[in-house]
Amino acid sequence: MCIEPTTALLISSAVSSGLQYQQAKAQQKAQFVAQKRQNELAKANALQRYASEQLKIRQIAKKTSEKGYLASIKSKKARASFIVGAGEGGVALSGSTQALMRDYYRVQGNYEASLQRNLNINISQFNKNMEAIQFGQQSQSTYVQPPNPTLLFASAVGNVANTYYSLEAEKQMRGLKTQKDKNEYSVEVPTSYDI
Repeated sequence: MCIEPTTALLISSAVSSGLQYQQAKAQQKAQFVAQKRQNELAKANALQRYASEQLKIRQIAKKTSEKGYLASIKSKKARASFIVGAGEGGVALSGSTQALMRDYYRVQGNYEASLQRNLNINISQFNKNMEAIQFGQQSQSTYVQPPNPTLLFASAVGNVANTYYSLEAEKQMRGLKTQKDKNEYSVEVPTSYDI
């Protein structure tokens, strides 16, 4: 059995398109898996950074609270020793001694206000860091595009059809019979003879 060269070329084109279809389908699937993995990594990274920032702000808040508590105890001890010292010395709590007591309260209040301001600054920075982490996750994430085998198949069929019609056009330009011409000029073989 002999195959026409153009038919062989068309078969070769169909096989090649089939292989290209399989390869492109596998490539799209691998790309889809890679995109999903990239998004999973971005999410895991963001979760890790969220946890780190939350731990950091909890440690800062605890440290601030401890500093405030220690300052309060130190201030109470200082006021108590002042009152005891003044009482032992026979000094009544009057104008100047009251002014010293108010100064103890003022210094304590300024220190506690300073601690609170610093904590508020750290909380504000924490909120900004959380926004930055979220933005970072979004920027590290990719658009996930699932494989589209239907489009690939249509493209492969289009390639085979393009090859077929290119061959037919080339035959027509050279003056050879095209498949259309062969179909039009085919001779019908009678199945029965009337004699």
